[in-house]
Amino acid sequence: MSRETKFIRVIRGRRPKVVVIGGGTGLPVILHSLHEQDADVTAIVTVADDGGSSGTIRNYINVVPPGDIRNVLVALSELPSLYLDIFQYRFNTTDAFFAGHAIGNLIIAALSEMKGGIFPAVQQLSEMMQVDGHVYPASNTPLTLNAEFTDGTSLSGESEITAAGKNIKHISVSETDPANGEPKAVHEVIDAIMDADVVVLGPGSLFTSILPNLMIGNLGDAVKKTQAEVIYIVNIMTQKGETQNFTDADHVRVLNEQMGENFVDTVLVNIEPVPENYLDHQKYNEILTPVKHNYQGLRNMGCRVISEDFLKLRDRGVFHDGDKVAKEILNLAFQVSAKIRR
Repeated sequence: MSRETKFIRVIRGRRPKVVVIGGGTGLPVILHSLHEQDADVTAIVTVADDGGSSGTIRNYINVVPPGDIRNVLVALSELPSLYLDIFQYRFNTTDAFFAGHAIGNLIIAALSEMKGGIFPAVQQLSEMMQVDGHVYPASNTPLTLNAEFTDGTSLSGESEITAAGKNIKHISVSETDPANGEPKAVHEVIDAIMDADVVVLGPGSLFTSILPNLMIGNLGDAVKKTQAEVIYIVNIMTQKGETQNFTDADHVRVLNEQMGENFVDTVLVNIEPVPENYLDHQKYNEILTPVKHNYQGLRNMGCRVISEDFLKLRDRGVFHDGDKVAKEILNLAFQVSAKIRR
């Protein structure tokens, strides 16, 4: 799409303001497509991850895990692809000292120490990487994810929670360092949510990528209070350790229960069937079966349902088609703006 075409659709002389909240591998796909379609994008990224290279770095130097932030920066960057490939490069497992670490994670960790926190570090790096938009960590300090299960037991830590294979009853977050008090988002995060045309949740793991952000007190309150359209992108597949046997309505029900009110305005639902035997379950070992639909359940919670072929098959995996999802998000942004003008 040419720059001339991109700039045709504006809201009162400006680009539509889209805030996307989440984490995981699905988030950068949507962000990249929104960026390509010329939205004014703010990504609010979870900081409660404790696995992989991010978790190892966090354990050693007590910084916010950088992995999701790294991928989001790349999705919105306008640097040449060679620079981004270097930033994303992950050392081989045979390199004993750097094994498994991504160069970008190390840079983010270093800047966090230099700047006294992840938030100023990411703003500095955004400028260096020519990011078109904003990348905001949900918190400036590391958070710990806590889960209460339906059997009455509890666990802390994302990897521990998902590995337990139990049904989650309730999610909360706490400061990894108790001296920091209650988890809190910085004012830039709150201002972005309150000023948005649309606020998008997902795609991503319901309990470990989306809800941890909303459980930060002032961030969750802002999502409930904003005049923006709140959109939830329903996952295409259920996930082991989190959403086994969930329908799309179950996803929204959990969100509403955790937040204490029905706050989701619109849901985007994929209706294209996933071909049998396409998914590589060894490679994508957390993925289970396609999410089933319960449209009446969604409508009973006050949701508008947009059902479409959002499916993209790639590398024996099942993903959202970022371009199609971004188009629907921007259509909603323009509808919201037109409604406000009337």
